[in-house]
Amino acid sequence: MEFVLGTYNQKKAEELSALLVPYGIQLHSLAEFDNAIEVEETGSTFAENAALKASEQAIQLQQWVIAEDSGLSVAALDGAPGIYSARFSGDEATDEKNNALLIERLANVPYPQRDAFYTCHIALANPTGEIILTCEDYCHGRIRSEPAGSGGFGYDPLFEVREYHKTFGELGSSVKSVLSHRSRALRRFIPQLLQVVNRELNAGSTTES
Repeated sequence: MEFVLGTYNQKKAEELSALLVPYGIQLHSLAEFDNAIEVEETGSTFAENAALKASEQAIQLQQWVIAEDSGLSVAALDGAPGIYSARFSGDEATDEKNNALLIERLANVPYPQRDAFYTCHIALANPTGEIILTCEDYCHGRIRSEPAGSGGFGYDPLFEVREYHKTFGELGSSVKSVLSHRSRALRRFIPQLLQVVNRELNAGSTTES
């Protein structure tokens, strides 16, 4: 079976691929499809947006699509930026602008009150757009007052992982692949995905015979 990663974010695609490929899962990116679409994220939750991206892209491409929606929630900001993490600083948002705005919003918040967590919700849609399975998981930490490290992307240079007292930007991809919200969600997702693969392959074998 072949699956499409339903994201235009190359760094997200690379993280997902690194975690899925060892299981023998054949993956394609949206860049390989001229008819891929930009799905509008109109949902009010990570789950709704992940389902939209998986379902609408699957119908468009007539492919199995794995999509995810993820973001950062900061307690002192009442859960913001949340589902708006990628566009926190506006329509022309960049990682640098988003990080600068987060630092500004937390300027008067002491470190012990800077608790935050990443959320990742993953959805799988079949070629008819039906959502077959979903998983969600989290990574808890705190927000630094200034960036540290050049690894990762998004808010990683500001997000301090409690277990290491370092940011994801400092820890690098090997640690992030174990502790991040995306890796945790995928560890829940992969066993169910392999069940889907086995079921579909067995169904195909039965049909052929």
